[in-house]
Parts: sequence; C-alpha cells; structure tokens
Amino acid sequence: MIFADVIIDISVKSLDRPFQYIVPEEMEFDVDIGSVVKIPFGMGNRTMTGYVVGLSGEAKFDISKTKSILEIIKQGVVVESHLLSLAYWIKENYGSTMNDAIKSVMPVKREIKEQIKRVIYPAVSMDKMREKRDEFEKKHNKARVRLLDEFLKLDKKAYNAGLDYSYATKKLSLTASVIEGLRKLDIITVDAIQQYRNPIGNIDERPEVRPVLNREQKHTVDSILNDYIRDVRGTYLIHGITGSGKTEVYMNIVEKVICLGKQAIVLIPEISLTFQMVNRFYKRFGNRISVMHSRLSAGERFDQYTRAKNGEIDVMIGPRSALFTPFQNLGLIVIDEEHDSSYQSEMPPKYHAREVAIQRAKMVGASVVLGSATPSVDSYYKAMQGEYRLFELNERAGNAVYPSVYIEDLREELKAKNYSIFSRRLDELMRDRLEKKEQIMLFLNRRGFAGFVSCRQCGEVLGCPHCSVALKPHSVNGRVSYLMCHYCGYKIQMPDKCPSCGSLYISSFGIGTQQVEQMVKKRFPQADVLRMDADTTTGKNAHENILKEYSKGGADILIGTQMIVKGHDFANVTLVGILAADLSLNSGDYRAAEKTFQLTTQACGRAGRADKPGEVVIQTYQPEHYSIVYAAKNDYKNFYEQEIVTRQMLQYPPISNILGVLVLSENERNADNLAQILADKMKLYQDVTVLGPAPAALSKVKDVYRRMIYGKCADYGILCSIKNSFEEFMHETESFRDCRLNFEFNLI
Repeated sequence: MIFADVIIDISVKSLDRPFQYIVPEEMEFDVDIGSVVKIPFGMGNRTMTGYVVGLSGEAKFDISKTKSILEIIKQGVVVESHLLSLAYWIKENYGSTMNDAIKSVMPVKREIKEQIKRVIYPAVSMDKMREKRDEFEKKHNKARVRLLDEFLKLDKKAYNAGLDYSYATKKLSLTASVIEGLRKLDIITVDAIQQYRNPIGNIDERPEVRPVLNREQKHTVDSILNDYIRDVRGTYLIHGITGSGKTEVYMNIVEKVICLGKQAIVLIPEISLTFQMVNRFYKRFGNRISVMHSRLSAGERFDQYTRAKNGEIDVMIGPRSALFTPFQNLGLIVIDEEHDSSYQSEMPPKYHAREVAIQRAKMVGASVVLGSATPSVDSYYKAMQGEYRLFELNERAGNAVYPSVYIEDLREELKAKNYSIFSRRLDELMRDRLEKKEQIMLFLNRRGFAGFVSCRQCGEVLGCPHCSVALKPHSVNGRVSYLMCHYCGYKIQMPDKCPSCGSLYISSFGIGTQQVEQMVKKRFPQADVLRMDADTTTGKNAHENILKEYSKGGADILIGTQMIVKGHDFANVTLVGILAADLSLNSGDYRAAEKTFQLTTQACGRAGRADKPGEVVIQTYQPEHYSIVYAAKNDYKNFYEQEIVTRQMLQYPPISNILGVLVLSENERNADNLAQILADKMKLYQDVTVLGPAPAALSKVKDVYRRMIYGKCADYGILCSIKNSFEEFMHETESFRDCRLNFEFNLI
C-alpha cells in the first residue's frame, strides 16, 4: 500500500502542513511527487485540491481512519521533486505558506488542451493509388476520388509528406467516415502529431556574424568553463561596463554547457528585453531555445514547459518565472542585469530570484553566472568577501566608446528663468540630433509621480533625521498636509517654506512620462515620438512592436521609464536625456543612491553604442551627490566604496539584514495592537534593532489597515527565528484571528 503526503491548496497557516492519504491501487502508477489530486477533507462530502509532496509505504496514522485520494487531476507537467524541495526552502527563508511557495514554482496551474495536428499519409505507391482512384470513379465514389486526386497532383516528395487532415475535411469537403473508410482499405494512414504553440515572434533569419572575443571576454569564458569541466560549481559575478559584450560571454558559456549534455536558464529583468535576447540566442542555437514570460497565453506556457521537461529545448529565456523551468539536466543559470529590482518578488513569498537561483543550482549541481554593468551592492560585497568569483570587463566591444556626459544643475536653470523640463544644453543637443537625423532617448525612471518634497531653489530634500531616507508626503483633502518616514514613523507638518534656504519654491516633486510626451511634441513638433511605459505596453507584443519601430528609424525620440534603459542596443542613438535623476534619489528607500547610480549609468550606456559618438545629459537638483557624480564618470568602484561606508554606519544590507513584518487587518485597533505586541517581542532578541511599528507606505488598502515593523540584525538566522516565532504566535492566539502577517527580508 502506498501513502501520499498532500499539501492542501489553500493559503491558511493552520492547514500549512502535509496530510496523509491512501493512494488507491489503480492510481499507484500515475501518482508522483508534484501530482495535483482531489481529496476528501473535513466533515461531510467536502473535497479539496492538493499537491503530493511525498510518497511512502508507511502509514503515519491508523489506516482505518485514513482517507483515500479521489482523483489525480491530469496535469501536463508534474513538478519535479527538487522544485518542491526548493519551494520548502523558499517558505522557510522568506516566510509564506507552503502552498504559496508551491504556487511560485508550479509550472502549470491547470490542465491545458494539447494542440494536435492530424496528417493523412499514402499507404500505397502512386501507381497503386492511381489504380484505386480509377476503381472508385467507376463506382461513382466521388468523395474518395477527390482525396486520391489530391495525392496524385503532388510530386513524389510532397506525396510522401502527406496531406493536412483539416485541409481534407474543409477544402475538399470530405467527411471523417470517408477518410476512415480509405484507412480501413489500407490505402492511407492517419497520424496525430502534437503541435507546440510558438511563443517566439518574428525572428531575424540573417546568419549570425560571430564576433571574436577580446582578451577580457576570453579570460572570463575560459576561467568559468575550466571550473565547469573540472566539476567545480560556483557563483560568478561579471562586472562589465555597458557595451562590453556580456551577452556574448553568456552565449559562449551556455554553448559549452549544452555540448556537455546540460540545459541552461537565462533570466532577463524585463519582457521588453526578450525580443533582442531571443534574436541573438536563436541565431546561435536555433529552435533549441524558448521563452517564458507573463504575456504568453496559458497554452503557450504549457507547451514550453512540456518541451523543457521532455528535453526538446536546451535554453529557456525569460524574466523571474523562467527560473522554475522543469529541466531534467539543468547545468547553468545566467542572470543578466542581476541588480534589477524586478528579480524581487512583490507577492508572498517575497523571494529574490538571485538567491533562489543559487539555491536551486546547489541542489542540482549547476553553476550561476551573474552579470551587470552596475552590480547590486549585495552581490559586489559578496564578491569582495570571496563568496562569488569576480570578473571585470572594462572595454566596450567593437569600436564603440563611452559617451560624453554632462550634469546639468536644475537650480541654475531656475535662476536663469528656464522653467521648462529641458535644460538649455539638452534643448540645444536635441535640436542638433533632429537636424542630423540621429535618434534620442529621454528617460524618466517612473510613469507616475514621485513621493518626496524638495526645494527647487536650493535642491534641499526633506528627509528623516533617523533613517537617511526621504520623507513621504501625505495628502488630506487633496493637499499635502504632513510628511512621514515609513521606516520609523517620524512625522512633521508640511512646511510653508524651505527650512534650509527659506524659499517658497517648495513642493512635492513629480512628473510623468505622458506629460513629458506632450511637452516634447509641443516643443519639437517636427519630431516623431514614441512612448514606452507600463501604459503603452499592455498588449502581448507591445514591447516588441515599439522597439522594432524605433530600431528601424520609425521615430526620432523614444520617451520611457526603466524598461528603455536596460540592455537595448540602438546604433543610431547618440543622445540620452535623463530628465530628473532626483526621482529615484529621493525614493524613501535605503537603496536610493544605489538605484540612482544604476539607472543613471544604464541610461548613459544607451548612447554611442556603435561608430557614432554619444552624449548624455543628466538633469538634477543635486549635481554634487556621489551617485550622480560617479555615474557620469562610469566609476562603479568609487561609488561602491562610498555607498558601503553608509551601509556600515546605518547597518543596512549587505552589512546587516532586515526583516519586514507587515500586519494586515480590517480592524484598525487590532492592527495597531498586534503590531505593537510583535515589536515588543522582537525587542527581546539580542542584537536586533527594531524600527516601528509605523503605518505602511500604503496604510490602508481596500479597507485593510497595514502596519510595518522592521528588525535589523547581522545574523539572518535570528531573523528567520523571529519569523517562525511570529507564525507560531499567530497559530496559537485566538484574539488576532482577523489579522494576518506578510514577511519580507532585505526589502523595503
């Protein structure tokens, strides 16, 4: 007798444990770890869905009281056992129910109908076919004659390739009974072939011009592959400046790993990068690659996971979700633009793809390659500590040179009575590029409005004196009434004038991409303009269509958010304008300087990618800030050295770790009381600094009150213990049944 451990498909803490069921004898050959099953649960005739997480021959309870599985729900792809182990690791390290963790790694959540193509093949020679055709004509079997005539029109090669079944029924008006009758006479055969939905759009079919690796690229490839061939599996960080040819390095490593019979996952941060990356990989590896992202249909996702599980592809490319591709022989995980915030899950469990990738690689004996022109401070710190192996690419590939970069002080523009969003230098350079028929990119690092208050005259940003972050404005009756820190709860009234210089030019700061587009069209009416942000890319192929149009010269100016500055390569772009670097610099996040440096450097890297020299204009109210100064110089190391000192002083990651606990309840008093109780419990742990409780950045959503508590500690294990103790407290306490908790690690 076989017993199955089943996790119930419901995200309730009290049910977040496996329940044992008997596997009926007739299901023993069909059940597997990862199978989705229907089971009886609780009193009466209630049935639930669950996931099989374990199989054994030993009963844990009285067999007479153990219920049986009712049904195995047919799933096209069964989760691999190591992915379930990975789900458990995610649950333990990031805080969530096991069910939520399983859903993060589940490749297919419901059965998808397979696409089947039926083909009619001749079972006799053409001479025999002609003989049979004449016999049917004498008997006035017109339908049979139509089909055989269609075969006899073909040349020998096409004859043996067969006819499409749907063509025969629709175009030739044949019934299924006619085709079946000919099959029974052994004149034809009918075969069913599974058809995979193709998620890859129009591919550039021109042959690949394979570049020769420069010295730094070759050293990086050879070093990583030498380790791999010697069965040394590690994590590698490639710090390569923009345009240094990191993708070519990835492809050379992937190529060798595939030759060794392994498979590779290549993660990219944005769907908008998929088209360009797939084009390059397709030229090298052909149809042995596939893509996975949220814009695919359920059927397309189903087919790609099926192909991956069946070993029909070697490389899966896509954003975060592609990490859970069910490869049988995974040998390599590449994470391009590893610093990008999109690798952090925003929904529970709030895992980071980089850490989960490293854990999955350890489980299956794979290597991890991280790449970025602006590595995350966390990754670079680990490289400096020897946890990752670091490689540097300091030369731009080909003949490209780094662009000239100008920092424009918007305070000076105000003094010169320039109230436009375009500095005088940017305006002049834009007119020059339009005359030369060269392209321009204008970057604004968000589509909405920024949440901070600043003075336009002196550049002062109102910040928290305790947490080194910008205070967030809060409105009452449509006007900003007070400012608050969402780390510690510090709060002040909105001032009437700047506390630094006394200017009246103080207000909440923000502008959106749509407004920028309107201003550009008004100022440069002769220019063709495209906008690329979350509003203009809602369609399935919207990213690809905008980028294609821009790359072929269909627009002079591309305005966009972060998605336009990540990894794109446009040869005719010679000017990049960064309209307001302060938007990210004052985001209220301890990583604000890091994000500003990364976004600014990435944006600078879009200019001058080919033979034409490029120029970049950075507009800011804080031109002296080290993140902007070093970004303009493309100087990561000096930025890192200054940033890590700040992190050490304030005990922020990677020097320390932060556990965020979000308390949610429809009862405001219960939310406040529980948050205070948990904060007091957290204070009992030694070496833990507690911030809060305070209202979350969104203090109320859909009538649910939200309160935050943060705990800082160098020991990640202690924070996990706190998380576990809070989960146990919630399980045992009746008075807060209407409350729930969400956990996040090193994420603010």
